[in-house]
Amino acid sequence: MSLIIDVHGHYTTAPAALGAWRDLQVAGLKDPSKTPKASDLKISDDDIRETIESNQLKLMKQRGSDLTIFSPRASFMAHHIGDFETSSTWAAICNELCFRVSQLFPDHFIPAAMLPQSPGADPKTCIPELVKCVEQYGNVGINLNPDPSGGHWTSPPLSDRHWYPIYEKMVEYDIPAMIHVSTSCNACFHTTGAHYLNADTTAFMQCLTSDLFKDFPTLKFLIPHGGGAVPYHWGRFRGLAQELKKPLLQEHLLKNIFFDTCVYHQPGIDLLTTVIPVDNILFASEMIGAVRGVDPETGFNYDDTKRYIEASTVLTSEQKHQVYEGNARRVFTRLDAALKKKGL
Repeated sequence: MSLIIDVHGHYTTAPAALGAWRDLQVAGLKDPSKTPKASDLKISDDDIRETIESNQLKLMKQRGSDLTIFSPRASFMAHHIGDFETSSTWAAICNELCFRVSQLFPDHFIPAAMLPQSPGADPKTCIPELVKCVEQYGNVGINLNPDPSGGHWTSPPLSDRHWYPIYEKMVEYDIPAMIHVSTSCNACFHTTGAHYLNADTTAFMQCLTSDLFKDFPTLKFLIPHGGGAVPYHWGRFRGLAQELKKPLLQEHLLKNIFFDTCVYHQPGIDLLTTVIPVDNILFASEMIGAVRGVDPETGFNYDDTKRYIEASTVLTSEQKHQVYEGNARRVFTRLDAALKKKGL
């Protein structure tokens, strides 16, 4: 019997007070007299319980998942707003909330951190928040935004030494990064329908064209949303790697890059699990997230991804165990250690 570990959850249902505080923070960028203090935000344990029990936890129980790696709402990261100080305060608040969720519901949630990224800022500035989240909050991973500009792609590629301070800390702590952009402020790119999937594909290609993992052989990236276009165009990527005189993708990238199952129909999951080695696929739903409706073709929610794994004729029962639990424990070693402490 597998533990069903969802590696991709965000606190999308946080109490309204969080968004109201953020609105004041943003207003304070134009009128500093409106800038709130972090201590002005009042969210009680009961507020958190209400938002979790009636939303994520309720659906987890209905759909049969056990544990979610839980991070702040991706679209709320909005690293393009303000400067590093803006992002630093905001990240600290959001990370603390996810930590509190994990303390109130320790059997069901374990935190992953957003970073206080800001366009043009040295990634070294993110290290104190990363360290705090791992050492004090027990975070098992981070979310890394490859495009803090919000759809304008002003940062160097992920293969650039610009990012190495974060990678060095990731390797030290043995934590993976989910490569996850935030809100698009570029009208050409719809946030969840284009920008997210573009970023997934872009991140993979940045790694393919580089030798990043020669410098960091134990670095681990989780590319969400099924890898964007990657599995669907696997032949293209294999061919491009060949033309660039890179090793076979199995050797070049698949010891370090993993994909989740946030793919919202059966043919998509079947393609993902046919093309990508099962060792590189981790169960996830991103609920309650970008796609919240009911699929009229099935009568079930699009993001009820466990149904697609269960219905798969591609995966054996042993492989389903890998997707549900085994791969998550191998990639998120701090999660594995936390579960072992509980005798799981």
